[in-house]
Amino acid sequence: MIAGSEGGLNRARIINQLQDQPSNANQLAEILKLDYKTIRHHIDVLEKNNLITSMGKKYGKMYFLSTILEENLDVFTEIWERIGKNDLIKKNNKEVRR
Repeated sequence: MIAGSEGGLNRARIINQLQDQPSNANQLAEILKLDYKTIRHHIDVLEKNNLITSMGKKYGKMYFLSTILEENLDVFTEIWERIGKNDLIKKNNKEVRR
């Protein structure tokens, strides 16, 4: 879901952002500098796996960390510290070289 999957880094970035502040898909796309459709895809995956929840309708729908994820946030934090930041640094370095 997070580590070891191609979209894991973006899902981790979404979770990390939602820790700071609940957001809608447009806000996440803007903050994370990702395409809206990409955000929607990852939100759907996270929601289906009960890692995030939502409130509201359509474009105003806000996303929050689920109770399950909040109760296990230490596990996510460990994964993010070990893998997420390193992958993000590698990705940014590749973009700088292009």
